[in-house]
Amino acid sequence: MEEHGAGIHSSLARRQERAQERTRARRRRVLVWVVWALAMFVVFCIGLVVGRALESAPQPGGTETGVRNLKPSTLPPLTRTVTVTTSSP
Repeated sequence: MEEHGAGIHSSLARRQERAQERTRARRRRVLVWVVWALAMFVVFCIGLVVGRALESAPQPGGTETGVRNLKPSTLPPLTRTVTVTTSSP
């Protein structure tokens, strides 16, 4: 009778081992899926950053406009000699 009991015990043990293996396999699949999703999210974010950087970069050979504010300076007064000649009638 002991052998019969040992057979039931080994059968239950095998079922439990298979159930644990299925649980481990399921966890591995979920972990692989989560890592894959995170990797795709990181690649997507890097693509967004590179796209925005390229979009905001100046075009090669484009026109660059520079603006400067000039402070007015005072000019020295002009000295001119004017000669007036009059004729007598």
